[in-house]
Amino acid sequence: MSTVLVESTLSDDERRARLFAGDIFVYAPKPSTLAFVEFARELVRDGFRGLDPETAQYEMEVEDYAALLAELKPRFIHHPRCKELIRDLLVEHGADPERTYFDVPRLRTSTSDDYLTSGIAYAFHPHRDTWYSAPFCQLNWWMPVFDIVPENGLAFHPKYFDGPVRNNSDTYNYYEWNATNRGSAAKHVRSDTRVQPKPQEEIELFPQTRIAAPPGGMMIFSAQQLHSSVPNGTGRTRFSIDFRTVHYDDVVSHRGAPNVDSECTGTTMRDYLRATDLATLPEELCLKYDEVPPKADALLVFGEAALGARAPLGTA
Repeated sequence: MSTVLVESTLSDDERRARLFAGDIFVYAPKPSTLAFVEFARELVRDGFRGLDPETAQYEMEVEDYAALLAELKPRFIHHPRCKELIRDLLVEHGADPERTYFDVPRLRTSTSDDYLTSGIAYAFHPHRDTWYSAPFCQLNWWMPVFDIVPENGLAFHPKYFDGPVRNNSDTYNYYEWNATNRGSAAKHVRSDTRVQPKPQEEIELFPQTRIAAPPGGMMIFSAQQLHSSVPNGTGRTRFSIDFRTVHYDDVVSHRGAPNVDSECTGTTMRDYLRATDLATLPEELCLKYDEVPPKADALLVFGEAALGARAPLGTA
């Protein structure tokens, strides 16, 4: 079972080792995370044009809501200010910006009462990020934008951390997903027909771990953690921010959580940007995680050009 460490003073090296072993770290809001939350709130409120973002689902047709998110989420993801805020956040949490690489942040939404649970607002079934071609050294950073409760956050299923789950991750190739599926997220409103890695056996959802941090409260966990979206019946939409990191030394040494059941292909290694200067990881390191380089249309687009790209980095 995982241990939840609150306001830990462990070094980043010690923290990563504990995360790779299945522990979860939680931190109170800090100046850097509160700045990030406030920036996200400004974009969200501007996007909803005067409606309360947490209850706007009751005043909008679901197709219009999905269209709004299709504009709002890429705007957040690719905004240059987000990269500056992530760098500040990493430093304040003890990470070395010279050796820490991050991917661009996602703005997630979890609407209430099954209003919109597919495509652009996908409600995630129990899954590991490692089924989606994430390396086993990847760490996930997650925080709420508005107040949440245990009934609309994340659920962890820690009994499965170091035990296999029968799944269909062998059907998933990251490059194929980027080229054919990611850009179509907003089209899946009533249902989502995209094939994604899922358990192929019944999961014991309980016991589970739920952590309801305040806005700007940061949760860090391994990409190997089996986790899911809690079915939201609170009457309020949950907004959250998440991004992922890898540490250069872990990438070089292939250090990370154990692979107990992932069979996907491709790698997300080319997505990460160095916190100091936004440089990508050297290609020779990426090729050690996947010897087949992706075609141009399977690479994600970052920076200013992404906003006008045919299929920029998606949100689900």
